[in-house]
Parts: sequence; structure tokens; C-alpha cells
Amino acid sequence: MTGRYDNRNPYPLGARPEAEGIYFSFPSGEADCGILIYHAHTGRELRRIPFSEEDRRGNIYCKMVEGLRPEDVTYQFYRGRHIVPDERGRVFPGKQSFGKKSGASGKRAGFLPGIYDWEGDRCPMIPYSEAICYCLHVRGFTKHISSGVVNRGTFAGIQEKIPYLKEIGVTTLELQPAYEFEEIEEEEDRNLPPYCASESTEQNTGKKRINYWGYKKGYYYAPKGAYAASGNAPEEFKSLVKALHQNQMELVLQLYFPETVDRSEIPGILHFWTLEYHVDGFHLMGQNLPVDMLATDLLLADKKLMYYSFGQESVYDRISEPCFPHLAEYNDGYLYDMRKLLKGDENMLGCALRHMREIPEKAGRIHYLTNYYGFTLADLVAYDYKHNEANGEENRDGNDYNCSWNCGEEGTTRSRRVRQLRLKQIKNAVCILLLSQSTPLIFMGDEFGNTQGGNNNPWCQDNATGWLDWGLQKRGREILEFWKQIMAFRKKHPLIHPRKQLRLMDYISCGYPDLSYHGESAWRPSQDGRGRHVGIMLCGKYAAAENRKEDDFIYIAMNMHWESRQLALPKLPRGMYWRAAFATAGEENTSEAGTEETTDTSVVVQPRSIAVFVSENCERRKEFLRRQSTPPKKF
Repeated sequence: MTGRYDNRNPYPLGARPEAEGIYFSFPSGEADCGILIYHAHTGRELRRIPFSEEDRRGNIYCKMVEGLRPEDVTYQFYRGRHIVPDERGRVFPGKQSFGKKSGASGKRAGFLPGIYDWEGDRCPMIPYSEAICYCLHVRGFTKHISSGVVNRGTFAGIQEKIPYLKEIGVTTLELQPAYEFEEIEEEEDRNLPPYCASESTEQNTGKKRINYWGYKKGYYYAPKGAYAASGNAPEEFKSLVKALHQNQMELVLQLYFPETVDRSEIPGILHFWTLEYHVDGFHLMGQNLPVDMLATDLLLADKKLMYYSFGQESVYDRISEPCFPHLAEYNDGYLYDMRKLLKGDENMLGCALRHMREIPEKAGRIHYLTNYYGFTLADLVAYDYKHNEANGEENRDGNDYNCSWNCGEEGTTRSRRVRQLRLKQIKNAVCILLLSQSTPLIFMGDEFGNTQGGNNNPWCQDNATGWLDWGLQKRGREILEFWKQIMAFRKKHPLIHPRKQLRLMDYISCGYPDLSYHGESAWRPSQDGRGRHVGIMLCGKYAAAENRKEDDFIYIAMNMHWESRQLALPKLPRGMYWRAAFATAGEENTSEAGTEETTDTSVVVQPRSIAVFVSENCERRKEFLRRQSTPPKKF
């Protein structure tokens, strides 16, 4: 029987178990609406329960249905002749296959089990200054047979790869849409973000296509069933989060909200994932989101919130110095400028240096050279033009403006010279990314040279183009080892990842600014807009000023010109000399340059390369003098 509860609160919308039964709450502008109840195991329709006018609160209809046990039933709503799945359903039970259209009749919502053993789980709360972000597609990350996991293309598959992710230094996973969405859709129904939408002007054909990425309005309260190997998406997702936390790693969800989503409901969605699934943060996507309100939400104060930008005046002034700065800017400004620097465009050095040191006040910043949209890192140095013919849009979709350079030949090549240059450019990109002083993000597979064959918009490619080919690890072994080397270097030296932006000042009166720039003469960087080379020195004494152990001096010699350039090595404090740490030019760099008595020692940096030096103590006078007579080294 049904009970009448005139004074019951219709919120939250959807369905919630209570002692008497299940309470349903359904927004509808039509009076002809109600509830469909199904048997959870057989799928047989059990009851059709109409809402009455007495059940109406504004445009919300709510009713208690007594005697129902949540483990025994699933449900949907109806409005007139149309079956309406519950947009706020917590789970859609049963084993689901990716790429099969379920339709409204297949989206029957169920209920979460009451208890999950989190085993004392706690979020790591990794500061942005310590975080290394890794963006991945849940299915694409392990779906390829080369992934070597048991549960390919699932949350469990990611969990199997946690040891690998730790090995390469990742702390924070960012998942492309992992909430429930309908991946099969008619072409005219696509609702993609502007940066991945089709630009086709032809009449729609009605052809069914796969929305592999999932950037559309979804069922925001349910993990995607097709991403669960077990058929129990909520439990499998929780197991992934718990395993990450046990390894001191984080999980950040991408949430895309098109204009059709009620903005007032967004805080509740974030609260739900925070409380039910213990996620560590959210990358918010979509226009006109209530980010000011979310930024000051008390429950979200220790959750990472990433958005294109946060208003300084409206948000930061309302936040006192936070115990855990949780906001972060996440936009493409760094991407385009640093790509231009990488390929040697002029007039880019000044803004590139700004990008490398920029950290917003009271917040973080996520910087990246590649992401899920656009070229992979390997394709960035192998293609001048997009090659999206397989998308079915006659290569009109995707971004035409990539700031890429193919190093002399388009696509695959047998030229050893071109391949070596591409390898060096990838290493340069790794250095630029990891030596910038905010929070780096890498897209899956870029650490070993994964390629999409020049496709810069694989939103519909649920195949080898969109899946990560782990077999490329062997061919990209040198890239992967270099990535690990630079990652270890970054973690070892705290001044490369400071908590706050460096000031370019000597504010501790040690004789050196925290950050300084140099050219062919020490302390005199080139002011010529055509310059593509610079020396960047970090003074390790300022790490101690941040309550850390004093760091080394670090000198980054960067030359993005196609000819060799000479850069001065500044004089170090007495008893110290410069030692070459690594270089992207491919040579073994174990030589040392500079002495305490030399005021203007130089290094010659090879074309399109980066060399990094660190300070060390000089112990033997004889060796010290021998080095002084050594001519400038090439790096």
C-alpha cells in the first residue's frame, strides 16, 4: 500500500530507502506521471503507481511506497507515455557492456548497499606543490590487450596498474567522465564541449555513433556500470579509491555540466561523491558553473577543485589563508605558449618564463603540454596537421590550431635524423613540464611515447586509436627512463616545486635571489624578442626559508634555437662548483664546469636542447684548478 506524507521534504530528488519503505521524489511539469517498480532479479514489472495532485510540491511529485525492500526492486519513472530513468539514480544494476544502447527501458535504477568497509580510509590531501597529475580514460587506459591486466578497461584494471603509476611518480589520477552516461547516441543528439564538437555543416544522417569520451549530460550519482569488471560499479569504484589512498595517491573526477544541467544541483553532486565515494577532488567543466559558491563550500574545503579560473576578488578575499589550498586554475594558457617555445617560435621566451614560475595566490595551477584533446606528446613532434579522417567528419572536426611541428617529415619516418630530433624534442617537453614550478599533468601514455596516429580528437574512437598501447613501452623505453629521471630530480629538489610563487628577489639577504635569469653574460638575460635561449638559476637557500632542508643551486640552460648558443654560469658561493646533472642532447654529461674563482664561466648548449646543472662542494684544490683550465663544454 502507499502512504500519504503531506509534510515530507521532497529533497533530495530521486529515491531513498526509509524505515517504512522507499520514498520517491520526481520533478515534472506534467501531472500525468508516476513510478514503475520492477523485480530486481527477474526484471518483471511489479507495479505502476501514479502520482496524484496531493503528492505535488511545486513541480515535484513525492510519495512514500510502503513495504518495498531496496534489495528486491529496481525502478523508473514515467511521464505520459514516456519512460524516464531517474537522473539521480545511485546505481544501475547488472553487468553492462560498453557500446550497447540501453535506452530508457534499460536504465532501471537500484539502491546502494548500506555498508562498505573502508578500513579506516583517509584522503592523502597532497598539496598542489607535491602533486603529479595523470589524466586517463578509464576504458582506454587498460582496454588494449598489451596492458597485461586481468580486468581490461575497468576500474579494477586501473587498480592493477597502481604499482606502475607509483613507479613513474604519479600522485593524483584524473579520470575522464566515470559517471554513468549513454555512450551510443544519434549523431544529431551529440552534446560535446566546444573543443571536441564536430564542425560538420552537412545535414545530420541519423547515424549511431559512440561517444567514447562521455562529455554530455549524464547520471551524475552513479559510477559507470560498463567500467566495472564485477558488475558492481559502486563497490569496484570504492575499492579503487581505497587502494589509491592506501598507496598515498588521490583520485580526481572530471564532471562536465552542459547548460541543460540545473546549476543549483551541482553542489549536491559534489557532496555525494565526497561522502559516498571518498574522492579527493573534482575537475569542473562547463560554462557558468557556481564556482564561487563551491570554492567556499565548507564540506569541500579539503577537496581539490579545478576550474578554468577562479575570480580573485569574489573568491580569494572571502578565504583567509587556507590550511589546505584546494583551488587550482586549469586552462590551456600554458599549453599553447610552451608548445610555441618548444618548436622555436620567436617572442615566446618572456611569457614562457612567466608560465614556468606562475603560481596563483592562495591556490594552485595545473599545467600541461598535452591532454585528452589534441595531439599526444609523440604526435606533437610528428605531425603538423590533424589526421582525423577516421572520425567520419572528413577531417573537419578537432582543433586546427595545434602549435605542433613534425621535425621535418609528416607522420612515421625512416629518417634517423628526424627520429633523433623528435626524441630530443620529447625530452625537452618533459623537462619543460617537470621543471615548471606549478603542478604538472601528463596524459596517459605520453611518458613512453603513445601515439594516436595524428588524430587530435578521438572522441568516438573506442578502438586501438583511443586505447593506450602498452606495447609501445619497449620502443619508448628511453623516453620512459628519462621521464623517471626528471621526475626523481623534481621530487629531490623542493625549490622546483615551491608552495608559493618565487619572487625574483633576495628577500633573505643571502646574496642571491630565489630565481634569476642569465644570458651570454651572468645576470644579463637577452632582451631580444628573437632570443630562444636563457639560463634559469634557482637558489637552494630559499628552500630552507620555506621550512625545508636547504637545497642545491640549480641552473637550467635552455636553448630552443636551431643553432648552438653560449650561456654564462653564474659564480657560486665559495667552495662550490657546477656539475652537469643531465641534458636532452643525448650525451653522457658527467663533466663539471665553473670554480669559486671564476666569475663568468660559460657552457655551449646544443641546438634545441636543455642542460641542467647542480651545485656541489669542491673538495680538492688540485682538481679545482684543473677544472678551471677546461674549455667550455657542449651540452
